[in-house]
This record gives sequence, structure tokens and C-alpha cells, in this order.
Amino acid sequence: MSEVSGSGLSGPGPSGLSDEVASWFARRTWQPVPWSPAELLALKGSTTVSVVLPALNEEETVAGVVSAVRAAGDLVDEVVVMDGGCTDRTVLRALEAGARVVALDEVLPGLPPLPGKGEVLWRSLAATKGDVIVFVDADLVEVGPEVVTGLLGPLLTEPDVQLVKGFYRRPLRLANTEQRSGGGRVTELMARPLLARFAPRLSGVVQPLGGEYAARRDLLTRLPFAGGYGVEIALLMDTLRIAGLDAIAQVDLGVRKHRNRDLADLGVMASEILAVVLDRAGVDEAVTPVDLVQFQEGTPGGWHPVVRRVERTGRGPVRR
Repeated sequence: MSEVSGSGLSGPGPSGLSDEVASWFARRTWQPVPWSPAELLALKGSTTVSVVLPALNEEETVAGVVSAVRAAGDLVDEVVVMDGGCTDRTVLRALEAGARVVALDEVLPGLPPLPGKGEVLWRSLAATKGDVIVFVDADLVEVGPEVVTGLLGPLLTEPDVQLVKGFYRRPLRLANTEQRSGGGRVTELMARPLLARFAPRLSGVVQPLGGEYAARRDLLTRLPFAGGYGVEIALLMDTLRIAGLDAIAQVDLGVRKHRNRDLADLGVMASEILAVVLDRAGVDEAVTPVDLVQFQEGTPGGWHPVVRRVERTGRGPVRR
């Protein structure tokens, strides 16, 4: 458990955090993971656990992630890879590794799928049965069963916890090199400043955009799901709204390595996150698409504008 402490009152504390956030950080942050699979299995009882891997063309990594999840043994009752429209060998690799693969159009077949990661996660609630859902991105490398153990720990030991976020050091993986940190560029340049302005009670969350998290099904079925890359920060803000800060916890999962996207793709991601946060904050609830203008350098002719449309889609709570 972190050593940061606070009284739970408003106002800045010695760490620079508000007393409420500092107190939350002390009580709801575990670093490193203190539980063994055997300890959690003894606490699991009749609780069922589904692990969901949203995947879109992850043939090089999906089998390794499935194997890491399955290494958690009886803590996991089912491993489901949600096929977001793969055109490579992701599905074959996932099946070979022992996962069940579900295509989007197999779930809620009367409802045409929307684009985006949030849609994949939303439909996964109808494709799984677990009391607890663990989400793990399928593009991770060098991952182990601690991703499951860590995320399940607070949910099995703290009855009031409903959502657990993983956090980690994120190296920046370039073509031929790897920098120790710097992989969380959108987090630092977009998500964290937005939370500081519009949801400062969440300022103690280390990785608000992280794709590794777990939650109780009862909570997830009550939450709307943003359609794109804003889904994670939206779930965080909506959990705060309906369940309170103490329902959220976070666990240090060590190092998270995955492919890093180029700046143009990160610009689209940042735009989706901006739209979601402004919507949740009540500042801009319009669903009008935004045309994001970016520029590419080419020859002949120099720089050329490239317009990428950013849609704000999403689904209401599954319970409805």
C-alpha cells in the first residue's frame, strides 16, 4: 500500500494532492501486487471471472496474452477474445492458445455494430458470463499472469471496490530502440490535464487510459460505453459519478509494453478523449462529428492537409 496519507477533507495536503485524493491514494493503491494466485483463489468462492481481450489484427501478440491469462489457473473461468474485425491470423492464433473467439456480429445480432473499441467492450458484456470482467489489451508483450492476479485482488479483498485500474511504467518503443518511459503520450498531454480541470477527484489515478482493468458486472451493465478510444476515461468518470471515488482502486502491474502509435493516430485518439471528457463534464454534449485537419509532408508539392473525421459514438447501459 502506498505511504501517501490524508484526512479525506478537501484542500491541498503535504503531497500537493487534495486531502481527499491523498487519502484515497493511500487506501486504494497497491504497489506492488501483494497477492498470490493461491490466496485469491481461496477468496474467490463462487465468484466467476471472465477475461476479455479486445483484438484487431494482433496476430503477433494475442497468443502470448491468452497464455499469460490462462496461467492464472482457476482464478479465470473463461477467456474470450472479441474479434473487432480482424483480417489477419489473430482468430487462429487465439483459438490455438485456448481462447474462445467471438465476432461482433455474433453478439446482439439484431444490432449492427458501431466502429470503435468501446463497441467491442460493450458487446463483450453480452458474450461473457462472469460476475467480474477483466479487460486486457491483446497487443501486450512480455506479460504474465500477474495482470489477472493484480486486477482481481482489490475486487476479491475489498467488498466496496467496483472498478480496478492497472498502472505501469510504459516504455516508448521506437523502430530500433526502446526508451524507458514516454509511451503514455496522450495520457500526459491530454487525459491528465483534462481530469485536472474537469474531474480533479480522479487526479490520483496513474493510468486513466490504461486498457488493463477489471470491474464487477453489476457496475458495467449500469454504465454507458463511449464508442472510441475515450471508452476507458469515460468508464472512470461515470464510475465516479454513480458509485463514488472509493469504488475505484488501482494496482501496479509493473511494465506494460505494446506497440506505440504514430503521432497522427494519437491525434485522433486525443480528439476522441477530448470529446468524451467535455461531454461527461457537461461542457460540450453535442454529437456533431469533428473534422481533424492534420498535415503530411510529401514530394512534390510540400505539405498536404489530411482530414480525419472524428465521430462521437457510444452505447447506453447494457441493462437498458
